Amino acid sequence: MSPSKSDEIKASALELIGNTPIVALDRLYQGPGRILAKCEFMNPGGSIKCRSALYMIQTARKNGDLKPGSPVVEVTSGNQGCGLAVVCAVLGHPLTLTMSKGNSVQRAIHMEALGAKCVRVPQVEGTYGKVTLADVEVAESEGLRIVEETGAFLVNQFHNDANVTSHYESTGPEIWRQTGGHVDAFIATVGTAGTFTGTSKFLKEMNPELQSFVVEPEGSEPIKGAPITKVCHLLQGSGYGAVPSLFKFEYMDGTISVTDEEAIYYKKLVGEKEGLYVGYTSGANVAAAVKLLNSGKLPKNAWVVTMLNDTGLKYTPVPEELTK
Repeated sequence: MSPSKSDEIKASALELIGNTPIVALDRLYQGPGRILAKCEFMNPGGSIKCRSALYMIQTARKNGDLKPGSPVVEVTSGNQGCGLAVVCAVLGHPLTLTMSKGNSVQRAIHMEALGAKCVRVPQVEGTYGKVTLADVEVAESEGLRIVEETGAFLVNQFHNDANVTSHYESTGPEIWRQTGGHVDAFIATVGTAGTFTGTSKFLKEMNPELQSFVVEPEGSEPIKGAPITKVCHLLQGSGYGAVPSLFKFEYMDGTISVTDEEAIYYKKLVGEKEGLYVGYTSGANVAAAVKLLNSGKLPKNAWVVTMLNDTGLKYTPVPEELTK
């Protein structure tokens, strides 16, 4: 056996973040055009949020806002919490996370397995698996109370510019390199808007003709400018019914609405056709990509890049009545 190359041995889990592969969904969708999906579920925390977690913590340490060994607090729907748990475990920061009880319990189990403390806050509006903005605000209030009480560093993902930078400096360049610069459109769900804003900004700088589309749950489409008629939906971590502060309209060319049923259908199809077990926002992204390619808005040979945001292992199965 030949000796191992030094770059094949990673120093820590932090070096496992990013550089995820892109897979062509050619079995699920045969054209016109092509859907390319970035496998973000392969990050060590199981989601795309590992990227922003790493950048936000490293930035805070670099500028002195977070001292070595100091405690960290964040409000999360689960994925950011899992990413922060990876980063804080490696860097030695005690981590406390507040999360609505409406978010899947698998996320709390994951975070606590990595040494974090997860405070699950009762819902005030939604139901299990469907978390509303009001539910998030209650979890946020609890997080702010803990910060006030302990003096811990608040990551503040919804207002942290390093969230956007993480995708401008990693996700966007990776997509451009992996596709050889052949990207006609980019599609993403929006939670904090870090992924959409950072990635779209980079890709549009490389190709001003590229079109970027926001995926929103039907009935909760504030970016589209539509009235909010459905605050409860399955797309955990996105579609909260308000335009995030990190979102920039100048990087958006349009929005695409997706129903719960469409998200479920394409989540299932990604598994059965492509062998990938992903979450509901991933299903929504693929559903939106199919809609866009069938809309006639792009050339027939267009390549659309989207994100497989997280693993399906983070979710409780959906009630059977919703899958019919």
